[in-house]
Amino acid sequence: MKKTGKKSDQKPQPVVAAEQSPRVVDPHGPSVAERMEAGKALRTRVPRAAHAEWKRTAQRQDPVALLQASDAERLPELVPIRYGRMLASPFAFFRGSAAVMAADLVGTPATGIRVQACGDCHLANFGGFATPERNIIFDINDFDETLPAPWEWDVKRLAASFVLAARSIGLSDGKGRDAAVSAARAYRKRLREFAGMHPLEVWYARVTAEDVLTMVPAARVAALKARIDKALSGSGSELDFPKLAGVVGGRTAIRDTPPLIFHPDFARSKEFDEVLTQIFAAYRETLSDDRRVLLDRYRVVDAAIKVVGVGSVGRRCWIVLMMSASNDPLFLQFKEAVASVLEPFAGASAYAHHGQRVVVGQRLMQPASDLFLGWVTGVNGKQFYVRQLRDAKIKPLIETFDGEMLELYARICGWSLARAHAKSSEVAGIAGYLGSGDAFDDAVGDFALAYADQAERDHAALKAAVRRGAVTVHLEA
Repeated sequence: MKKTGKKSDQKPQPVVAAEQSPRVVDPHGPSVAERMEAGKALRTRVPRAAHAEWKRTAQRQDPVALLQASDAERLPELVPIRYGRMLASPFAFFRGSAAVMAADLVGTPATGIRVQACGDCHLANFGGFATPERNIIFDINDFDETLPAPWEWDVKRLAASFVLAARSIGLSDGKGRDAAVSAARAYRKRLREFAGMHPLEVWYARVTAEDVLTMVPAARVAALKARIDKALSGSGSELDFPKLAGVVGGRTAIRDTPPLIFHPDFARSKEFDEVLTQIFAAYRETLSDDRRVLLDRYRVVDAAIKVVGVGSVGRRCWIVLMMSASNDPLFLQFKEAVASVLEPFAGASAYAHHGQRVVVGQRLMQPASDLFLGWVTGVNGKQFYVRQLRDAKIKPLIETFDGEMLELYARICGWSLARAHAKSSEVAGIAGYLGSGDAFDDAVGDFALAYADQAERDHAALKAAVRRGAVTVHLEA
């Protein structure tokens, strides 16, 4: 595989900027061109080709031990499900091991420019969803780990995910690397466009369903249109209601399907209704007045714990069923929020409440956010953020991708990530550093291959830990 870009004899220095927030620029300060030139000058200290490097150090922490460090904070009966899901493949392991990669990325070259980072930027964390205006857009979905951090970390995690996804569906490393390079290239080119836009242009920019449809091969357009139409045919709650709820014991309630959905004993007590009322009152205060009016048109009917995702398994995640006066359902998700996996390496959050950290980061990065996005602290001191359980989400069907579709999807993800970084931060310096050549793109492609190999070794370490009884797993049917 051909590499381009000039090599530098100067050794790159891993850098994490001291500032604890994304870069904000004085409107009366240097021009865009001057900021881009300053970014270009950073290549002397951190050559773009240096981003190809991944070397495991002798001091690298044991990946399984890193994962187990968070187990004490999780619901113990759900932890085996977490490891069972991660055991499925190296790609599944990668999705659940953001903490491991965060510890690795801190030692890699970085320019020192920070953005509001996603923190868990992999290809399965992108997809389509409905805006409050009922339009489908493509964007990042989960922001549990969001924090101001080096921009390179999101790009590298995204690129590595494409190599692992390619391997998981039987594509060659050449196809995987091509997709990783395409993601980096799309990020670089789109970021340069955003750097030259007016702030309001960037703020309102979005990747629409129409944008995606114009890129999709003709043979796939009809199927994608059908998925979009189905997603918009009703609210996410209306689609979820028959699957998740029904008449139980003479009343409308969430159905138990343990171990993935269940009512803890406390949820069946009289005191639980009082607790739920208190929590909703506190959550309501984090909403704007107009959203409170909308929320007040629903009443709480039931609440249960629901297992979600891969990395989030074991965290307290409640789904709450609400009904309107005309019996229209609304599912809200109360998802436990803890410190970002980036915090040990990028600095503590400016927000003491991690639910607020997630909400603020999501609003900064997304072009349109959920109507009911808010946060609350439970009676046990656990912190949560709140959103709709699902609102017309369209997940990528990665298992159906061929090389062409994977590469196209990489371009869409790279575009979306560039938009998210540009909305939350001033990115002219990054654009100047990346330039118009493909030196950075090729370097990231090489990094993605090398780190995918590392993720496979870490997955093998988890399998070994399971075999010797150090990790207990629950394998789902």
